[in-house]
Amino acid sequence: MSRIPDFLRALLEEQYGPAQTEQIEQGYLCRRPVTLRVNTLKSDVPRVRTALADAGISFRTVPWSYEALILEQALENEVQKLPLYADGEIYLQSLSSMIPPLLLEPGEKECILDMAAAPGGKTTQMAALSGGLAQITACEKNPVRSQRLQYNLKKQGASRVVVMTQDARKLDPFFSFDKILLDAPCSGSGTLCFQGADDGRQRSGFSQELLERSVKTQAQLLQKALELLKPGGILLYSTCSILAAENEHNIQKLLSRKKVTLIPLDPFLPEGIPLLPVQLEGTCCIRPTDLYEGFFVAKLQKR
Repeated sequence: MSRIPDFLRALLEEQYGPAQTEQIEQGYLCRRPVTLRVNTLKSDVPRVRTALADAGISFRTVPWSYEALILEQALENEVQKLPLYADGEIYLQSLSSMIPPLLLEPGEKECILDMAAAPGGKTTQMAALSGGLAQITACEKNPVRSQRLQYNLKKQGASRVVVMTQDARKLDPFFSFDKILLDAPCSGSGTLCFQGADDGRQRSGFSQELLERSVKTQAQLLQKALELLKPGGILLYSTCSILAAENEHNIQKLLSRKKVTLIPLDPFLPEGIPLLPVQLEGTCCIRPTDLYEGFFVAKLQKR
């Protein structure tokens, strides 16, 4: 019997067909290795590689990111005991979640908004990619998650990030930004994990109500992002969902308003990333596998 909830399987089969749905389900069953990103604000890749080797931790490199490493055997709690981790020289982060900041290309002195920033993986990655010189505003409405975000930013040395404990949908229109990262709250349909579960239906945390609530929130955040983005500015939209309702449909609605244009991602996507077919050409949807979580990305420019 399939461990995917029946209504989710119906959505996946309608969108992708039975063969692709079977591949997706196999991805849900995989136990992925620990992956990390070297924090270049505090360290460098050769130093981290040497420290891991000295600790007896073997690793593989990632062809599309010099700073990313795949650990062969180590568990997260083992890595968290290392001085590298305690000092903020590395950040444990999934490979898929490293891709949106790379595609946004944060630059020096750019004014950037991270609309849903906690726990801070993408925020600190953007800070590192800009050499610590981008002016980043990071929003998180939940006070507890906001504290965790601030802790991670300090630990990672991302000193030019300003945290706002506020719902990004309520930001004053006085603000304006060169670039916006909207890694939107979503159903998590790309990151479901049934590994070791006796009953995946109870362990997945996925529901029809969550999906519907997520779609509503995403539309509101996209509307706000459009208001806050400067003309000519870049909006990078991502979710850890593989459902068109949260992805292509949202982007198509935004495009229909004639205020943004889609920047095709095809020329910029790293080779070797497992992809699912998309309903909107120029966007990207990563298939869940033994290395990757399911993830959607679209890049837009305001007219």
